[in-house]
Amino acid sequence: MPRSSRSARPTGTTRPGPRRRLPVLAALAAAAALVAGVGAPAYAADPAPVAPAPTAVPGTEDRPDFHPDQDFAGSTVAAHEGVEGGTPFAALDATRVAGLDVASYQHNVDWSAVSANGAQFAYVKATEGTSYTNPYFGQQYNGSYDAGLIRGAYHFALPGDSSGSAQANWFVDHGGGWSADGATLPPALDIEYNPYGASCYGLSRSALVGWIRDFSSTVHHRTGRYPTIYTTTSWWSSCTGNYGGFGATNPLWIARYSSSVGTLPNGWEYQTFWQYANSGTFPGDQDLFNGSADRLSALALG
Repeated sequence: MPRSSRSARPTGTTRPGPRRRLPVLAALAAAAALVAGVGAPAYAADPAPVAPAPTAVPGTEDRPDFHPDQDFAGSTVAAHEGVEGGTPFAALDATRVAGLDVASYQHNVDWSAVSANGAQFAYVKATEGTSYTNPYFGQQYNGSYDAGLIRGAYHFALPGDSSGSAQANWFVDHGGGWSADGATLPPALDIEYNPYGASCYGLSRSALVGWIRDFSSTVHHRTGRYPTIYTTTSWWSSCTGNYGGFGATNPLWIARYSSSVGTLPNGWEYQTFWQYANSGTFPGDQDLFNGSADRLSALALG
């Protein structure tokens, strides 16, 4: 079950011994092989996974269209912005770290294989709105940790449904906490095109900025960390008016399925994470951390 506290593992679970990390040279070799296509296909379109049956979410009986098991980081991006494809760089090096993000759509993940193929971090969907929790969260969140990955939890935002603080509290209470254990990334907010209606959730630009600020400040109050913000430049420009006030506090996780990251939203000089493809070597979406492995660890430590 998702945790409701700041601890990295469920109560009563024995903490593993020293965490295995790939030696630097081995990690770079695995990463280079990932891109070159040795041992595992790089940026190859995997067969589309079968979506899980919709979860019956208490309190949403009046919303027969509610499909949180089909909502995940980037689930609306390709339809609105397309997929250009292409490898984002010729070869991985020590300044780029490979990772992935998953949700219930991926079911139980083979984290040993993910680690062997070069991934060093993962973001896992924990919650959506104020009623849904990912039924695979425990296997995905703890399994990635046990395989030696640095992992974090993210929340799929529904700003038209309830306040930012209400959704932030639901998130933190159901897996979105943070611990200074060197293995937990900052909690993340996934805010993208509305899968249930108008792209901007029927809110004005100022109202959406206020909602994001409300969510962010609540997470910071509860965990001591400002959340990473996942979005696209196009959505951010259209729905917030390209607001520039979060760059000083919140890491950016940008989504763009292309060979380059492109123009970033206002307020951020660089991205911390880049979701560059919606299929590939790893289950789920393909991500890059914009730095070396030691900087990834530093981000986890805060």
